[in-house]
Amino acid sequence: MRGESSVATAVRTSSGEIEIETSRFKPAKEKSVFFRLPFIRGIVNLCTQLFSGTAILLRSAEVYGDFAEPTKFENFVAKKFKINPMNLLMGFSVILGLLLAIALFIVLPNVITSAICDNVSAISGHRLYSLWYSLIEGGLLLLVFIIYILLVTAMKDIRRVFMYHGAEHRTINCYEHGLELTVENAQKMSTAHSRCGTTFTFFVLAISIFVFALVNYLLNVLGWQTDNKLLNALIKIPCKLVFVPIIAAIAYELLKLLAKFDNWFVKILRAPGMLLQKLTTKKPTDDMVEVAIAAFNKVREMDADITIPTQKFNIKVPYSVARNRLSGICPKAEQSDIDWLICEVLEIKRDALSELKLIDGKSFEAMEKIAKKMSGGMPLSYALGFQDFYGYKIAVNENVLIPRPETEELCDKALEYLTDDGSEKKVLDLCTGSGAIAIVIKKKSAASVTASDISERALDVAKANALNNGVEINFVRSDMFEKIDGKFDMIISNPPYIESGEIAKLDDSVKKFEPISALDGGADGLKFYRILAAEAFSHLNENGVLLMEIGFNQGESVKNLFLSVTDEKGKQPFVEVVKDMSQNDRIVIVKR
Repeated sequence: MRGESSVATAVRTSSGEIEIETSRFKPAKEKSVFFRLPFIRGIVNLCTQLFSGTAILLRSAEVYGDFAEPTKFENFVAKKFKINPMNLLMGFSVILGLLLAIALFIVLPNVITSAICDNVSAISGHRLYSLWYSLIEGGLLLLVFIIYILLVTAMKDIRRVFMYHGAEHRTINCYEHGLELTVENAQKMSTAHSRCGTTFTFFVLAISIFVFALVNYLLNVLGWQTDNKLLNALIKIPCKLVFVPIIAAIAYELLKLLAKFDNWFVKILRAPGMLLQKLTTKKPTDDMVEVAIAAFNKVREMDADITIPTQKFNIKVPYSVARNRLSGICPKAEQSDIDWLICEVLEIKRDALSELKLIDGKSFEAMEKIAKKMSGGMPLSYALGFQDFYGYKIAVNENVLIPRPETEELCDKALEYLTDDGSEKKVLDLCTGSGAIAIVIKKKSAASVTASDISERALDVAKANALNNGVEINFVRSDMFEKIDGKFDMIISNPPYIESGEIAKLDDSVKKFEPISALDGGADGLKFYRILAAEAFSHLNENGVLLMEIGFNQGESVKNLFLSVTDEKGKQPFVEVVKDMSQNDRIVIVKR
């Protein structure tokens, strides 16, 4: 339903609910004077309705649940041109519809009429040839239109469209008769209406007969006819196409003029159009009228109060379709990432996916936005903006590494040494990044935690994570131990440990998105472990412990680094290399 400044589309979904989508447009009185000029406004309205009508039909099918799996072409269009394939389909549908209309209502009648008039001697040699040509062409035009309507009515979906057309008219007639808008009252009304587009179509057909007659006459007068009958027909087609917008403009003005009157003369003029409406409207069911009333009431509400916000359909998307569309947006993403994406947005556990049938529209739109971020290779955690770590939500962005599951094992080991013995342990988290390790230790123990990093931006993320997780941590900006004062019972660190030459070989999702400074551990990957070996003991209390995460092939190298140093008393530390769940060297524990 279209009002003075708003449009409301109501659709009954496959579950039986009525969903409404609204939009606003600039009222006619606020438009440029040019677009309000008689005849110009008719052409503008025709073009607007062509696109908006097609868009609404496609949109309503989508809301109802008429989903199809995205084709390879649709996926290609979405990826290559970054546009919604539905917008492309809408444009294509309008163009195809216009071409079909031209072929059926201009080319076909013109070709048949030429064949008749040029081969029937009584007409071809008649002095009123142009008149006969125009009358026959007009009759054929009307006949083709009626046959077309009858043929499309045989299609189930079009019959339903015509039934909704009838529901629209009954609803408007009920309102204009001053009756309460109920299904019962509306069903007593006529399915015909004087301002219907079908009447407009008849006016277009009728006016075209006179306009095309003039075109035929002028072509003869100007001598644009040849001895080639086929060429003559082809010359007339583009000439008539030029006049189509003019015909539509005249028909529009006529429709608006007649809408102001309701006398016997006007009724005679409307009669053929009203008769044609018997083909384009059908008796609606009660539930269709209910949908029409919902749309009508919403438009009245929107027009009456400009502060009412517009709303979108809450489309229910089948799970299988949603999953395939997300995969199409980010084809390089692992299927497990698609799983987690869906679970995070819906806030469900992964084992609930097997029971998932439909996804609501707002949630799916949120998934699409995240998937589009991932389309360029962005890791899921960055696209989501957080990573689940040890049961806590840790915010992440391009300034910090994404906490890995192996680092949770480092936290497990740290917590084994932080048993509650009545004393407050002091812990230093060196190279804290997102603050994930510091937050876990503070949450899971009574320790006092200091966390440091060389990156101010990383510390901003860590501070936000501490605040969001409700813990107090002392943050220090420091290049390793440079600005660290005092001693600690535990130092824990997950420093950069990738060899500089290996950075380029990393997966794009890592090297293109994660901060290189948090990955690059120098030529051999041991740069920061050498600093730890040289300075950690001076910041550890007696019986203090140092825990470090390492690369899977660095166990012996890091162990030997620490066995080569002694504390201030000349004592060699105890060094242990711990394997992770995949049986790779992952943690080095150094005890004084």
